[in-house]
Amino acid sequence: MNMEPPASHLREISVIEPVHAALARVKLVLFQPFDLGRWFIIGFCAWLAQLGESGGFNGFNFNGNFSNQNTRPVEHFRDLYGQAREFALANLVWLIPLAMLVVVLVLALTVLLLWLSSRGKFMFLHCVALNKAEVALPWAQYRGAANRLFWFRLVLGLAGLVIFLPLVVVLAVLGIRLFLAGDFELVRVMPVVGLFLGLILVGLVLVLVQKFMMDFVVPIMYLRGGTCLAAWRELGRLLAAHSGDFVLYILFQIVLAIALAFLVILVFVLTCCLACCLAMLPYLGTVLLLPFLTFQRAYALHYLAQFGPEYDVFSPVPPPVSAAPTPG
Repeated sequence: MNMEPPASHLREISVIEPVHAALARVKLVLFQPFDLGRWFIIGFCAWLAQLGESGGFNGFNFNGNFSNQNTRPVEHFRDLYGQAREFALANLVWLIPLAMLVVVLVLALTVLLLWLSSRGKFMFLHCVALNKAEVALPWAQYRGAANRLFWFRLVLGLAGLVIFLPLVVVLAVLGIRLFLAGDFELVRVMPVVGLFLGLILVGLVLVLVQKFMMDFVVPIMYLRGGTCLAAWRELGRLLAAHSGDFVLYILFQIVLAIALAFLVILVFVLTCCLACCLAMLPYLGTVLLLPFLTFQRAYALHYLAQFGPEYDVFSPVPPPVSAAPTPG
């Protein structure tokens, strides 16, 4: 299928106008009229779309003995490392098979969640763009596009793992040696700091790729019905022609994320943390946060629509997709 877009109209690209349009879309989809059953249907699509991408509100519990004033942290770390090493060497017979089993199960679960979320991306977009609460129709209609997105995300994830894993291993080895030696001179610390900054840089690049893919590549695939690579090429042309606008988009997204986080915290406080408890529950938490998720999805769609009518997903007629032909 030809992925070449028509010539887009020259106009000023704004990051403010989509805010008003997205708020109007949230009102239209979720509150005109308010229907709890509709919320649960659209919330299910949003929940699928978010699978594997949010870690909830789990905290970290540090209950170790580092508070003991009679033991230095470095010595305590040496003791823990020595005990863990002795335990591992003494139980390699069952630790290695267990670790392999855990890795296989984690990878299988990750692939499954990635496949489901790829379906959910198009289902949630379908609900927001067409103001519909449907599950079965978009599940089947966008099967081909969702599968192509899944394979691209899987390859991208494997590539990120190949880049990340060696850096993490080397950083862990250097960090353990640094703590065991107890020598924190600048010459020894700088390689660890350099690797850590490298990890942050790679992570930022992967986050940006993920952001552009979810915000723009998925809608382009939704409109064109082509491959993920073809959608990336089309987006690449937009990025080259409007690089400043997309930089401003990313910066404004940071502002929006802070504002939305503040609103979510405010809701939690006003409900005496009842909303926080509900938000920690799978699926129900997504339904509770559905206005925020719908706003985020609608904002990106309205921003993309500014580049021309060929990028406008808000149409009463469903856009063409590569679905299996039906008889007659």
